[in-house]
Amino acid sequence: MGIFSLNFSSSNTCSVYKSTSSYNSDIICTLKDGKIYKKTSTYSSDVLVTISNGKIYKGTSTYSSDVLYSISDGKIYKGNSTYSSDVVCTIQDGKMYKGNSSYSSDIICNWNDGKVYRGTSSYNSDVLYTLSDAVTIAEFFAIWHVVNYVY
Repeated sequence: MGIFSLNFSSSNTCSVYKSTSSYNSDIICTLKDGKIYKKTSTYSSDVLVTISNGKIYKGTSTYSSDVLYSISDGKIYKGNSTYSSDVVCTIQDGKMYKGNSSYSSDIICNWNDGKVYRGTSSYNSDVLYTLSDAVTIAEFFAIWHVVNYVY
């Protein structure tokens, strides 16, 4: 199973599980219709981020003042910026790199068959989380943000 489709509009439903689990009790968050919810919830009060038109917003907002990240050509930018100095990370070839880098020493994570691994590892002990379905680049980074900065 691949993780990415390259379009930015998706009506995927994807569960994000702790490590290699597939138990409902281990769901970290749920992606549904461009929104990421706490655990298994789909209540609007439990929306952590919204993904729309290549942007990731706080909560249920789609106001420009609430843009957390913008995504363009595999680059993740802070806020509404598209300046190279504001690149948070680069996503390419199944890997996420720090900033504008594409050096193996700058790999933050990599993925294969729905499993997201720490750094360059491919060991089950280094699985950070497991995705139940394919996601877009924007959805992937929104999930990364929620797992690493919201929880």
